[in-house]
Amino acid sequence: MTTPRSTGRVLVVWCPDWPVVAALRSRDLPSRLPSAVFAANRAEAVNAAAREFGVRRGMRRRDAQARCPELLVLDAEPDRDARAFEEVLEALEALRPGVAPLRPGLVALRSPGRFYGGETEAGAVLAECVVGLGIRDVRVGIADELFTAEQAARSAPVQESVVVPEGESGSFLRPLPVEALDEPETVSLLRRLGLTSLGDLAGLPSASVASRLGQRAAWVHRVLHGGGARPLDTRTPPPELAVHVDFEPPLADAEAVCFSTRRTAERFVEQLGQRQLVCTDVLIQVSADHVVASERRWLHPRWFTSADLVDRLHWQLVGSLKAGRIGSPVTRVRLVPEGVVAESVHADGLWGGTDGRVERGIARVQGMLGPEAVVAPVLQGGRSPAERQAMVPWGTRATSLRPRELPWPGSIPPPYPARVLAKPCPAAVVDPAGRPVVVGRRGTVSSPPARFRPGGEEGWLPVAAWAGPWPVEELWWEPGGGRRVARFQLVAADGRAWLVTFDDALAGWVTEAAYD
Repeated sequence: MTTPRSTGRVLVVWCPDWPVVAALRSRDLPSRLPSAVFAANRAEAVNAAAREFGVRRGMRRRDAQARCPELLVLDAEPDRDARAFEEVLEALEALRPGVAPLRPGLVALRSPGRFYGGETEAGAVLAECVVGLGIRDVRVGIADELFTAEQAARSAPVQESVVVPEGESGSFLRPLPVEALDEPETVSLLRRLGLTSLGDLAGLPSASVASRLGQRAAWVHRVLHGGGARPLDTRTPPPELAVHVDFEPPLADAEAVCFSTRRTAERFVEQLGQRQLVCTDVLIQVSADHVVASERRWLHPRWFTSADLVDRLHWQLVGSLKAGRIGSPVTRVRLVPEGVVAESVHADGLWGGTDGRVERGIARVQGMLGPEAVVAPVLQGGRSPAERQAMVPWGTRATSLRPRELPWPGSIPPPYPARVLAKPCPAAVVDPAGRPVVVGRRGTVSSPPARFRPGGEEGWLPVAAWAGPWPVEELWWEPGGGRRVARFQLVAADGRAWLVTFDDALAGWVTEAAYD
């Protein structure tokens, strides 16, 4: 028989500009130097000293150096950021067992307010702990749930905390700008609609938010109306749910240990699923020479998948090996569920999210056929709808994607088409006289389109409205002359819309996508 135990509210510790902090600490350089971390020639993180000169995130390297000639240029290294943050995680876990790292520089814990005599006092103790590591800029936020706690930490002064009283998340969030959603496309759409604050978002119908703005905006919308808090009550799991894997011969490489533990992590999640449970709190023990050399209790803001478990193990191993706590090859990895809840607690709505049984089925398919057997679509940068799509193995991080925030001259504006054809379909566009419409080398249209045929089983359709062209000239410097296309949005009289493209190489039209 298990008994519930209340876990209370959420506390978030935020160390701003962490990639810069980690890079400077790795070089033993002072934090007062104007510095920025760059990836793909754009600033990913900028410290306060550089911001005083006008350097901002997203700025090109040459523009940043023009504003601050003495700017220290640092390369982006996600592994370095994670290793450096391990020291902070260890210090916080010594005060409050169980950490949920959201990303390097940002970590959530269950609020230990009662133990320290109050939430403000708890925030002060944790901030002092981080400052003791030599990290001067640390901020703490405490609230009913994760999103509000993170926003509270972002609004806190240096080395101080902001406490949002219980039940007042909505009133705290409403004045904040929509940029707090941290989703550029959603923020851009809200701005174009004239919605500038989260309070404006709260005024939208919940059904429209869920269908048009995505899961994160829908969750924030529920928080604004007094809901959205993800339950943290856990129960003690049966002891037989713990699993382990032994290595013979022992393994000395973190990558090899993680790869060999993947099947065990899948079995761990699967046996919980057979009992309609998910794990929100796990203890990972790493043994060397048959002695526990490293153990860490991890929390998850939702629930652990097998990929999440392997990620946490990798993070723990890298930090422990660097610190010298593991001095010999690893002989065993053990996963112990410290807290579990029913699947229904974290279930998404009927039309949102992925059912846990589907997740486990996908894991089994990948186990039999390999990770590439099941892929998921993700967005990346590009000019055409097809170029904006990329497929990554299910449960893995997308890497080597083209940045979406870069300017892509010639790309069509949002909203983007809902249905992208796997292979462009031959099409035809004619003017009122029945002559084919063509696009010149300078993007000029020979005559306005009057009728078009999208291809496939569709016949000729009258044009009710059209927009374009959006010309693109790619690889013009190549010996073959590159490619020149011009895209149009055509709306038929029945209200359906299509994205058709005039391809100069074909001297004709193709249909790339449809707006459903």
